[in-house]
Amino acid sequence: MPLYKDEAIVLRTHKLGEADRIITFLTRYHGQVRAVAKGVRKTASKFGSRLEPFMAVEVQFYEGKSLDIVNQVEILSAYGKEIVSDYPSYTAASVMVETAEKLTSELSSPQQYLLLVGAIRSLSNRERNPSSTLDSYLLRALAIAGWAPNFELCVGCQKPGPHNAFLLSAGGMVCEDCRIPGSAIVDSETSALLAALLTGDWGTVSAAGESSRASASGIVAAYSQWHIERGLKSLQHLERE
Repeated sequence: MPLYKDEAIVLRTHKLGEADRIITFLTRYHGQVRAVAKGVRKTASKFGSRLEPFMAVEVQFYEGKSLDIVNQVEILSAYGKEIVSDYPSYTAASVMVETAEKLTSELSSPQQYLLLVGAIRSLSNRERNPSSTLDSYLLRALAIAGWAPNFELCVGCQKPGPHNAFLLSAGGMVCEDCRIPGSAIVDSETSALLAALLTGDWGTVSAAGESSRASASGIVAAYSQWHIERGLKSLQHLERE
């Protein structure tokens, strides 16, 4: 069987038989890979905790007919250890990996991989508020997938902003003339915060008030659920700070 090697983030795992697991990876160059890790649930397994969610690893695979087989695993960064010790970070990371799984396929997507690695690293290092890190990740991941929201111009008539309403189905802000029932009213600080989360303007994000952060998080969650098929189950358990 052909061998190949790639960097990866572990997205999720589930049991197979008495001792094996099926591991879902997002790799840098081979897209999403589902592979069997044989004997990984045994106490003496050489893989052990290397194949837990949120771990950054280098993996060598045997190419199989339906599922590949994990041959070797080396840890690149043990992000999972730090993330699982902090519940807000853990729930944010859970939403991230579920999003990555639903937005990617077996096709190569280095941008999605690098975005996820950066967000997981930020959570592990406690660089920023987990909620803000998650909101920024979700907006950027959706943008890479082709659903970039517009927080600057009116999505109806292209009139320059700022505007005070967000229309979920249209994917952006709308002016007074284009606003229709169902549009979410957004104040100027929240609108600026949403744009900052999308572009990575962390100075603006850090300066935002608690009310604007909560409002922005609600819009980001609704926008994500709108575009991601079957929604995000892990959002139900998300703990916001």
